[in-house]
Amino acid sequence: MSFVQLASTDIVVSADTITAPAWSTGNPVATSFITSSSPTPTVYTNVSVNNSATIADFAVTYGHLYGSGSTLYNSLVPGLSPTRTIYGQYRNLIYGTETQNFNFGTANSSSVNLFVINVNRSDYKQQLYAPTFNLTLSGSNAPKIQLTNDSTTTTTVTYLDCGRAFNIVSGSNGAAVTTAYFPNVTAGWTPSGSYGLFLPDVGLIVLNPAALALPPASGGINLTTTDTSNVNTNNQNLLYSAIVSGSYFQLNSEETVSSDYIFVRAGNAQFNYTTNPSAISGSTGTLTFPTMINNPQTFPTTVGLYNANNELIAVAKLSQPFTKDFTKEALFRVKLNF
Repeated sequence: MSFVQLASTDIVVSADTITAPAWSTGNPVATSFITSSSPTPTVYTNVSVNNSATIADFAVTYGHLYGSGSTLYNSLVPGLSPTRTIYGQYRNLIYGTETQNFNFGTANSSSVNLFVINVNRSDYKQQLYAPTFNLTLSGSNAPKIQLTNDSTTTTTVTYLDCGRAFNIVSGSNGAAVTTAYFPNVTAGWTPSGSYGLFLPDVGLIVLNPAALALPPASGGINLTTTDTSNVNTNNQNLLYSAIVSGSYFQLNSEETVSSDYIFVRAGNAQFNYTTNPSAISGSTGTLTFPTMINNPQTFPTTVGLYNANNELIAVAKLSQPFTKDFTKEALFRVKLNF
């Protein structure tokens, strides 16, 4: 077998960012939603955008600092319920602490409750592509609001324990706007703070219930939760209904694919003779075909990459055999993605 030692200049490293629709339909825009039947009471509402309830593209849930809106795990232990668990779960994930309450701005810097849209891990791959987030919500007797994040206009990116965090505001394609429907909304913010937090690195969209509960004149959609102690109220279904009524949810995924480009060179005097032992006569040690003496030709079909211990670590196949002789040189570019 013939080998050629690679030089350092023969290997080039490259990284490309690839975006793709976040939904299982292959379309970045979802306009219809269905949910599978689930036991009662429920904590998460799994939602599909592809008309098949067997595939959940995202889940909607509700959390409360004091456990309101759901029944207790144990009637003898007050305050411990699924909504409290949800609140604590996302607080730990996002802030990395059990003491930091959710901060939606100075008007609501210590929120006791939250809605969460949790995008399916297989859908968003490495991270969500922030500027593509557009979500329309519609509540009872209220105009629709279109939500996005401030990723394209913010000058300083905020980092939490879970990674980047952008404010959710009224607007589109990563920029805040003020609409005629909401005269009291300033630069996409409501009197109760931002509409929430967009967390692209963990695939989470956290919404501020206080902002959504406001009347339309103040930027809300009258989405009022029922926070009764030891009563399961399924508040997450309020948000699900608002998503269904809004009928527009746009989102793309984003991932960085690293590639190694390896340039394998075969000079005119290299790789012209076969290394197949059947081409050599066992009795005389001469070439079986005399034409291979004065006019040798080979037909490479595969490039093998070996490490320093001569161990095969990768194989690249040519689309068709390449004719190699003393009159030809070859340069093969091998691309390794990881």
